[in-house]
Amino acid sequence: MADNTRKNRSGSNLRIIAECGILAALVFIGTELRIPTALGFINLGDGVILIASYFIGPAAFFPAAIGSALGDLIAGYPVYIAPTFIIKGLMGLTAALIMKHAKGKSIKDILLRILAGIAAELIMAGGYFAFETMMYGMEAALGSVVFNLIQGGVAILLAIPLTCMIRLKKNR
Repeated sequence: MADNTRKNRSGSNLRIIAECGILAALVFIGTELRIPTALGFINLGDGVILIASYFIGPAAFFPAAIGSALGDLIAGYPVYIAPTFIIKGLMGLTAALIMKHAKGKSIKDILLRILAGIAAELIMAGGYFAFETMMYGMEAALGSVVFNLIQGGVAILLAIPLTCMIRLKKNR
């Protein structure tokens, strides 16, 4: 019996690792999909982080952190790699901890997904504001807050309907 339990646990761990790897790649791709704005761009990586948080729970820390940090590396922003790893990882973890109670399709579940998205995106905007204040000063950091909040809003608008649709499809 103990051997069988160990094999099941091992298979479950391998599945989580594989899902984290695939989701890290999707977060990276989402980060590279940029939507131009008048003063720069926003990306879709946060939306993928919220979706990952909903489906794999607290393990979403890893694809959020790794995929986003790789995006900074490839984009040529090495100074952002470590803060991004921490900020995006905490986003994934926080959203997952809130969303673990939202596995259905009721209004309460949708509100929990929205709350999780808002909490995660406030971590993102606040985290980058704190980092950029230390690096560049408060005036420069304030300039990115609005775009970070817009990116967060886009992520929530992307993730909430998608998780609801996928959940509905899965329950059929």
